[in-house]
Amino acid sequence: MTIPYHLFETAIGWIGIAWSERGLTRVQLPERDRAATERRLLATMSRISQSGEPSQQTARELPANIVAAVDEITRYAAGEIVDFSDIKVDLAGINDFRLAIYDAARKLGFGETTTYGELAQRAGHTGLARETGQALGSNPVPIVVPCHRILAAGNKIGGFSAPGGSATKEKLLTMEGVRVGPPPSAQASFGF
Repeated sequence: MTIPYHLFETAIGWIGIAWSERGLTRVQLPERDRAATERRLLATMSRISQSGEPSQQTARELPANIVAAVDEITRYAAGEIVDFSDIKVDLAGINDFRLAIYDAARKLGFGETTTYGELAQRAGHTGLARETGQALGSNPVPIVVPCHRILAAGNKIGGFSAPGGSATKEKLLTMEGVRVGPPPSAQASFGF
């Protein structure tokens, strides 16, 4: 099995993506440089493989749907209002609970936030805020499934599993015009 992937430079740093015939399977937010982003992307691709070690390959020619996804992510990183609902994702192997959470998150528009508890309710899983946070923490396609738009109770920033943690989450929200609670103390690993 060969998993194609591609790295591209954006205003917020190098982003990596991987895909199948059905859609994006992975979005890797920026690390400190291209090489670090590629290493993290390949490591996560290896961990999610269900049939042994996949063969990863940098794509020489991108399919039209992937060119469109790269364009939309690049424009988003430059601060443009982008709606990712047209980007197909391949979430094969993910359980029904997480699929429901990701689907509910994808319905949030640019600059729209909600809490983990509210998102759980929207997804039909009232009372499962903690589990919702765990599902979002393992979101394989951040930005496209906008897990950064989900806040802790009281509209506090909450956690974020991407490089830079909560500081990165806050910067993504700031790009969308959203201001929340006191700023996190950690610095994001990419400077935008």
